Amino acid sequence: MSEVNPVVLILLICLLIAQSTFLFTDARKRGHAKWFWGIWGMIQTPMPLLCYLLWSRVLKSYLQKRREDKWMN
Repeated sequence: MSEVNPVVLILLICLLIAQSTFLFTDARKRGHAKWFWGIWGMIQTPMPLLCYLLWSRVLKSYLQKRREDKWMN
């Protein structure tokens, strides 16, 4: 099995920490499950970031608007 370049490993660790920190702070600011997003952001990249942005920016507003329209009728 081939060895992983230490520079690549360090960059990957920095990327995971930065992603996790962003997900945690943004989820806390927006009232989402901050620990879930922060921990998931430490495990892999970039899927948690893409899912969070889709959830918090697109789907959440769509679902809220749909819920309000349902109650109005």
